[in-house]
Amino acid sequence: MIKRELKLFFTALSFYTRLPAPASAHQDSAQLLPDAIRYLPLIGWIAGFVAAAVYLLANFLFGNALAVLFSMVSTLLLTGAFHEDGFADVCDGFGGGWTKEKILDIMKDSRLGTYGVTGLILLLAVKFIAVIQVTADVNAIVILGTFIIAHALSRFAAIVVAFNHSYARSSASKAGNAVVDKGRAVNLIIAAVFTLLPMAGLIFYTGGSSIAFILIPVVLLSYYLGHYFNKWIGGYTGDCLGAVQQLCEVVIYLSLFLIWKFI
Repeated sequence: MIKRELKLFFTALSFYTRLPAPASAHQDSAQLLPDAIRYLPLIGWIAGFVAAAVYLLANFLFGNALAVLFSMVSTLLLTGAFHEDGFADVCDGFGGGWTKEKILDIMKDSRLGTYGVTGLILLLAVKFIAVIQVTADVNAIVILGTFIIAHALSRFAAIVVAFNHSYARSSASKAGNAVVDKGRAVNLIIAAVFTLLPMAGLIFYTGGSSIAFILIPVVLLSYYLGHYFNKWIGGYTGDCLGAVQQLCEVVIYLSLFLIWKFI
């Protein structure tokens, strides 16, 4: 059992990041990916830890703004801009298409259009400014917890959207249609545990239970996005899940800033 769980973890690691994984992780990956989704929030831990480590070092050397920029670059390199690419494709698809077929065709096109470029620039700009605000005047442990929570919870939000909706493409050519097996509720439970643990840890450390309020905007946003995707294309695609992750990550930073400012 432990051997299989390790294989599932490394399957998730190889699919969602650029980090090296054992060769076995690439064997039967299509069959393992539905269960490997349980470790996607744990991948968020890794991304959050890298983001925090780079931020803390760069902040010591260069100050807050450059530290945030370098931190963002580190996660882009770590994931190969996997989720950002999905967000940009969604902007192009839903911005330029008016039918399900047209939207899906545009999102499948590897070329980036005006909607995608504009959306990605604005998204990264808002994320950059939001993280600057969130990381100001807090200690290293809070920064570490913030990054891990943002990356884990936003990925869990994408999992929930996938569990609540069907895959939109009829073709089985993309790995995205195997991202979730709805009959495996255990995957959702395990993913939820990995998501809530860092949040519980930060609440315990800070004594601020108000941090849990970030769940409200994340739930509302992921519900809206799932409903929106379902309305237009009858479900989700891998690009849609990437968009959910990116938008929820930004909302988490904005929510934490508001919580710490007013509560």
